[in-house]
Amino acid sequence: MGDLLFLAHRIPFPPNKGDKIRSYHILRFLARNYRVHMGAFVDDRLDWKYASELQQLCKGEVYLRPLPRTLALARSLTAFATGKPLGLAYYKDRPMGRWVQDIVARYTLEGSVIFSSVMAQYLSMFPRKVPAIVDFVDVDSEKWRAYSKSSRPPFSWIYQREAHTLLAFEREIAAQAKASIFVSSAEAELFRRLAPEVTKQVFAISNGVDADFFSPDRHYPSPYRPEQQVLVFTGAMNYRPNVDAVVWFAKHVFPKILAVVPAACFYIVGAQPIGVVRQLSVCPQVYVTGTVADIRPYLENACAAVAPLRIARGVQNKVLEAMAMARPVLATPEAAEGIELPQACRNLVSATSQEFMEKAIALLLHGEGADSGRSGREYVLRNYHWDNHLKNFLKLLNPPSLVPMV
Repeated sequence: MGDLLFLAHRIPFPPNKGDKIRSYHILRFLARNYRVHMGAFVDDRLDWKYASELQQLCKGEVYLRPLPRTLALARSLTAFATGKPLGLAYYKDRPMGRWVQDIVARYTLEGSVIFSSVMAQYLSMFPRKVPAIVDFVDVDSEKWRAYSKSSRPPFSWIYQREAHTLLAFEREIAAQAKASIFVSSAEAELFRRLAPEVTKQVFAISNGVDADFFSPDRHYPSPYRPEQQVLVFTGAMNYRPNVDAVVWFAKHVFPKILAVVPAACFYIVGAQPIGVVRQLSVCPQVYVTGTVADIRPYLENACAAVAPLRIARGVQNKVLEAMAMARPVLATPEAAEGIELPQACRNLVSATSQEFMEKAIALLLHGEGADSGRSGREYVLRNYHWDNHLKNFLKLLNPPSLVPMV
């Protein structure tokens, strides 16, 4: 097996949140074909216990660095003096840099895969002969631009600055990399418009779903009371787009549903709920669970999953996982943007709070759209197998077998 370097901004295990799900599956796939040397940061002290599992998976060297939030935030402030993106300073770490240099010096690398744009700052330590693939996942600069539009000064100014400086860095890195990867065709096309000079080096490699793990054929005891008609949201609850989504839904959509369907309940299932999310539990029939051992019982026994995101980029794993479990998904256009939904599922996409409320009530009272769950499951099985997407990394790492990709 040849040697390959893999860098990630967050330890890719356990695969329990959006970025870690993607990075884990990429790492696992690459480890079948290479001896992988992996460097990553650990921002949750509970994740240190998984170091040995990653070592067994990678077969190469594994280097993990702590990332204390207070220290990283303080470090990011130095970017104001340098004109660089705050995110780069947040993840700038001298020991990580020295480890990368050491790996490059001691091994003949066949390639490298960089997960997330902020880790691409370590590319400067690579010799040019090492082909580098950067998985941007989403166009992060556009996420900050969206944040700036929904925030007030001074944060709107800070977010606008981050959008501007990060886009400049994204373009710089894309010009250096052998290939730039995005999670959907829509994200890839957006970046091609923003960085036309690297159009031919930009590709889309979508996410997948473990359809056996998220299977409707497995059955779990219900975490809900028998009389409850549950709408469930799943996701990390310290992530701004998720926070915005549940707050908006709980305050502006769910009360209208509850007025018509008294048994309706809204469950917010996800780790690390911040204060504004925990406070939603005082609302009638709204429940905030915090961390759960397994989200599948919550999905299987819900009437529908909801994905009311108003700020979203790329492909939403929460939507694919609910579809894999044959659950109807009530979603906003932003949440569905990266997925070419079958018509039965697209019928449950709502652009306004009024439309969202009407479709939720029709589903809860009359079962309208309930059959979309089976269509969603079949669609996931046909189109979202991890290996079918990830084999494109091998095509990019091995030039003789390179074939055009979307």
